[in-house]
Amino acid sequence: IENINEVAAIIQRLVPNAKIKIGHGQLDGKVLEDLMIGFIEGEYDVLISTTIVENGVDVPNANTIIINNANNFGLSDLHQMRGRVGRSNKKAFCYLISPPSYQLSEDARKRLNALEQFSNLGSGFSIAMRDLDIRGAGDLLGADQSGFINEIGFDMYQKVLNEAVEELKQEKFKELFSDSKKKYFIKDCQIDTDLEILIPDTYISNIEERLNIYKELNSIKDEKELQILQLNLEDRFGKAPKSVKDLISSMKLKWVAKELGFERLLLKNGEMRAYFTSKKDSPYFESESFSKILEYLKQNFNKTEMMEKKDKLVLIVKEINSAKTAIEIFNNISNIEHRN
Repeated sequence: IENINEVAAIIQRLVPNAKIKIGHGQLDGKVLEDLMIGFIEGEYDVLISTTIVENGVDVPNANTIIINNANNFGLSDLHQMRGRVGRSNKKAFCYLISPPSYQLSEDARKRLNALEQFSNLGSGFSIAMRDLDIRGAGDLLGADQSGFINEIGFDMYQKVLNEAVEELKQEKFKELFSDSKKKYFIKDCQIDTDLEILIPDTYISNIEERLNIYKELNSIKDEKELQILQLNLEDRFGKAPKSVKDLISSMKLKWVAKELGFERLLLKNGEMRAYFTSKKDSPYFESESFSKILEYLKQNFNKTEMMEKKDKLVLIVKEINSAKTAIEIFNNISNIEHRN
């Protein structure tokens, strides 16, 4: 808005015979409405506007849009603004003005290239997938999220909500859910690690394919399905690299950790820290799983310890350099004979 009149003056000098109007969000609502109606009806030729035009304005007779400083916009913004033209049978053009490529950030170059690549009708989904890949989809296995989802704390919201539902099931409505096949004291287990657990683009280059596999992986609930997925991956893309194998092992680790009652695992610097529920009055601490952990602690006191950190009880196991090793430890705990 600050220099919109200057831009309009430049356009007027370039095209002296054109009728030009200016529109932005600080105008009075009635004035802005009359302005847009006039543009729709063809009363003037050029509308110099801020990004306010991206908000669902339908101008069938507009066939050209020029977006200045396109490198400063998000991919979804650019896609929405581009969609303001070509809304009838007239061929439309979208011009993106930006500094030279070498002056742009890597993400800005990716956004502009994506908009150029996906220019066909109905390419919105492809652009959304590309946007997700550029900005990051967050950590499927842990608490690390990106963008706005990080600001609102989606992971913490999900955790608190799931804990509340499980608490209601086990306490106030335990009669209704007494027939559940298996009882878990926590809903899910988060894993934070410095291990490389991902599907690299050198293994699967297609962005949409990688995201689909992540989604499929996150929906798998047992080891048999996980083995089938791994076989399918190797059949389609060849032998899985170490990072993919570690990703699959991390899924198994989540399951066994959940069964033992851990709500968070930290695997870093060759050490594993397994965090118990923060609810000190939880019936978990009287369960068979907790008794087995205490027994394992007695048998392996030389490389295992338990401590309280920030009001949370933590099991620390040394010499853990992979998800596979952590799984072996948890399986050993599960196989300990329970003593009353």
